[in-house]
Amino acid sequence: MKFEDILYTKENGVARLIINRPDKLNSFRSLTLEELTEAFADADQDRQIGVTVLTGAGDRSFCTGGDISEMVALTPDTGLVFLRKCLRLSTTMRALTKPIIAAVNGYCLGGGHEIHLFCDLTLAAEEAVFGQVGPTVGSVPIWGGTQLLPRIVGEKRAREIVFLCQRYSAREALNFGLVNKVVPRKNLSEEVEHTARRILEMSPQALRIARLSLNFEADLLYPSFLHGVEMLKSTYGSEELKEGMTAFLEKRKPDFARFRR
Repeated sequence: MKFEDILYTKENGVARLIINRPDKLNSFRSLTLEELTEAFADADQDRQIGVTVLTGAGDRSFCTGGDISEMVALTPDTGLVFLRKCLRLSTTMRALTKPIIAAVNGYCLGGGHEIHLFCDLTLAAEEAVFGQVGPTVGSVPIWGGTQLLPRIVGEKRAREIVFLCQRYSAREALNFGLVNKVVPRKNLSEEVEHTARRILEMSPQALRIARLSLNFEADLLYPSFLHGVEMLKSTYGSEELKEGMTAFLEKRKPDFARFRR
């Protein structure tokens, strides 16, 4: 399988997906979403695969969310297409019959932070940085941030993460329950391999049933994702969202105060 935005390999029962856009801090565009969805689906259908690993290329970033240079030009119509691609990826990940490990090697922000929420286990390098960024660019983390995050870290902490858009160290994320383990970056691959091998020792049908059961309550929130997509797509092309995303591209602070006058 040939891809442009990701690297995909399968070996010894482990499927590895790498977001391969290090020059863009592994932000995702429409093509990235499509390729990730296809690779996850392939891993799920391969009976020889027992666990999947998702990470980012290089040593700076796991994923920093949507590529602003693409998103700034979205309209309600094209935004709906983009968000539906996001939804197809997360639905594929949630429906997988085998565990997903996120290996967070650097920045894990915005939509990238939401992608790690869809993974079963998160192993992080000491240098990893976590957080949501939506409201800083005029967007909203309705792709897991408002649904799964409160169930992982609690309501108050989730509101802090979403409303304040602060960045948190790997150790802080560990204390919040956002990640399972923090190791020195040089040991991250080894720790991921050890965890993957442990999973492969388990009964695949037992893991499949356990994953399905663990996902049950949160899967009932699927209508919230659909509603979120409809609400968020309507903001694309708005002056407020353009200000946030343009400010990001121009490396300046957005002027949201004018929208309260």
